[in-house]
Amino acid sequence: MRFSLNWLRQWVPTDLDAESVADRLTAAGLEVDQLETVGQGLEGVVVAEITACRPHPDADRLKVCEVEFSGDAPVTIVCGAPNARAGLKAPLATVGTTLPNGLKIKPAKLRGVASEGMLCSGPELGLGEDDSGLLELADALEPGMPLAQALGLPDHVIEVDLTPNRADCLSVRGIAREFAAAAALECREPEIAPVPAAHNDAVQIELLDPDDCPRYVGRLIRGIDPEAFTPAWMVERLERSGLRARSPIVDVTNYVLLELGQPMHAFDAGVIQGGIQVRRARQRDRITLLDGQDIAPDDDMLLICDRDKPVALAGVMGGQDSAVGDDTRDILLESAWFNPATIIGKGRRLGLATDSAHRFERGVDPELQVAAIERATALILEIAGGSAGPVAEQCISDRLPETPSIRLRLDRVNHVLGTELDVDRVGDILERLGMNVQRGDNEFRVRPPSARRDLAVEVDLIEEVARLVGYDQLPSRSPGGRLRAIVPSERSVAMDKLRSTLHARGFQEIMTWSFVSEEDLARLSLQASAQPLANPLSQDMGVLRNSLLPGLLRTASANLRHQHPRLKLFETGHVFSAGESWVESERVGLLIGGSAHPESWLDARRDFDFYDLKGEIEHLAGCLGHPPSSLQAAAAGEDFLHPGQSCTFTLHGRALGLAGQLHPAVAADLDLGTTAFVAELDLDLLRRRELPEFAGTARFPSVRRDLAMIVPESVPAAELQRVSATAAGPMLERCIIFDKYQGQGIESGYKSIAIGLILRDVSRTLTDDEVDSVMLSVVESLKQECKVRLRG
Repeated sequence: MRFSLNWLRQWVPTDLDAESVADRLTAAGLEVDQLETVGQGLEGVVVAEITACRPHPDADRLKVCEVEFSGDAPVTIVCGAPNARAGLKAPLATVGTTLPNGLKIKPAKLRGVASEGMLCSGPELGLGEDDSGLLELADALEPGMPLAQALGLPDHVIEVDLTPNRADCLSVRGIAREFAAAAALECREPEIAPVPAAHNDAVQIELLDPDDCPRYVGRLIRGIDPEAFTPAWMVERLERSGLRARSPIVDVTNYVLLELGQPMHAFDAGVIQGGIQVRRARQRDRITLLDGQDIAPDDDMLLICDRDKPVALAGVMGGQDSAVGDDTRDILLESAWFNPATIIGKGRRLGLATDSAHRFERGVDPELQVAAIERATALILEIAGGSAGPVAEQCISDRLPETPSIRLRLDRVNHVLGTELDVDRVGDILERLGMNVQRGDNEFRVRPPSARRDLAVEVDLIEEVARLVGYDQLPSRSPGGRLRAIVPSERSVAMDKLRSTLHARGFQEIMTWSFVSEEDLARLSLQASAQPLANPLSQDMGVLRNSLLPGLLRTASANLRHQHPRLKLFETGHVFSAGESWVESERVGLLIGGSAHPESWLDARRDFDFYDLKGEIEHLAGCLGHPPSSLQAAAAGEDFLHPGQSCTFTLHGRALGLAGQLHPAVAADLDLGTTAFVAELDLDLLRRRELPEFAGTARFPSVRRDLAMIVPESVPAAELQRVSATAAGPMLERCIIFDKYQGQGIESGYKSIAIGLILRDVSRTLTDDEVDSVMLSVVESLKQECKVRLRG
């Protein structure tokens, strides 16, 4: 929320400087994000009046103006602004003035005509962004008055970063109330008097969905001047609040939005047929919005319609066909209260972010609509003339939010805050915040203002007391009681251990959003179990992730585009699956791609391959305390993985996850430009380990026997190890695969594998007969289960 300090001072008179005001707001919980000064360096710029204006004799786009700014004779100014005209009052930079942009004004001749100064636009003075013409000043200003004095400059613009629950502060009124309460000053709210009706034309209003819109107020104003101009004071306040002036009617509705916090809209009354209906969208409804977007609204969207058609998307944006134009003379003003649950997320679904939706989503004051329409009416009649009809209101009061009556106990306040506040201090704070307070014996019955939708229970009021007392004034006390240290189980590996293991292997950790786009999941054929969000931040963050891979792939794609030739990335985080039952689990994802080693004269360059990834997983499992035999890989995979270079892993017989090369079609769709290998593993299972047991130093020698076998190509090496370990029994200390060969002398469909079996007995030295018996058992088991045959 941006606002002018001068505007705030009209509501709360104060001598505090801008920094002090910002400090008071921040201390009260309204964090000031930015404080900037406008209107400095305007010495020598005065209010001037153009008394005559004629075309330049030698330039089509220039005008020769006679300008009066003192009691002396008028000076001649050559000006190119399209709105220069006789009778206009505008800023004049006199000769010798240096403007804020560094331009020094000197006498000059433009196409042969002498010019004694410069008539200025707003941007040339550092005031606003409208460079379409001269800055038009109020007719009441006296020529010769310093511009800084006329416009109340220099001024300060304060930007407050509000939390979502403080929708009441999305207006100067709300900020003024908070500042007055925090500084113990008087808030002088302007009186909003009803504007009497000058004709009897009233708009008919129907609320067909009262749960979505229980209050709607409308008013017809006829005969406005389409050539009217927005006054300079209003333009300045709008621009200092971050809004650009457009036309008098639009500017008034924006001004009321900033001043009171009530979004409003003005329709061209000549387009509205048969009154107003507020209803949900229907199947054949279509509307072209003010931004030119033609939409078929979803059935959960609320529309403002006339008898024949939609004219606005309620709470978000008006329609293009019913907008107020340059020739509009009759308008229909709208002021309504929409249920935040109905408005929330609808704009983002269409890629729209409007000031109206921002406020309606957070909840506006349900008692403000009539006052806002009276305020807007008075401003329109003052600026553009016309005659106002009666205020038409439809209200279903039992559908509006009720203001709660909250019990507040003094002892509870002091217990929570650690203070010793008395009844008078607490009561004064609540009353300064505009609350209706009934005092009892050490307790209060409090009814918050209708704008404070964030106050519902006792602890909310205690927070308000803390804010006004000042967080820095609350006592600091250590909590009492005994604390019991929770020692993590030794069977669970610490996350720091997992991270340090991966860091030591050259991996870099990333963190990505838990929200992803459905398109990212569909690319990996994972969209079926994804949970859509009811209120997504954007279309790219529309569902909860059920895999870490989309975030890893997006990050890899971005890094590869920035010419990073070698990637080793990992991420840990929660994933969510919405199948038959809701499942939340924690996983670790890995991605490698590009060059397997940093460039060096020692090694020839090669890219990562599947076995690099498999080795990283085996190394990770080993470092986390899992013996090699507990991790098994089997050829399988998902559709998004290469069918010949992917596998699934089991750990201690339980499914751990998958790994493999990203399918070339998916990699091409992501425009990776290199082969990527990914893995996703169950983090809970990976971190769960068996406690190590001390075995002592071996007292007896081991015996090694090697086997060379012809093995069917479809049999994985891990299966050979598993069968050998089962057959050898407790005597087997290790099983090593030390050679693989395919080629000449080995028939197609087979491979030669050599394994080494290391045998040991902890109680004695093994005899040759015992070793031969074990080896015979191993060979027989391998022949039966793996269809091997011994070589040579």
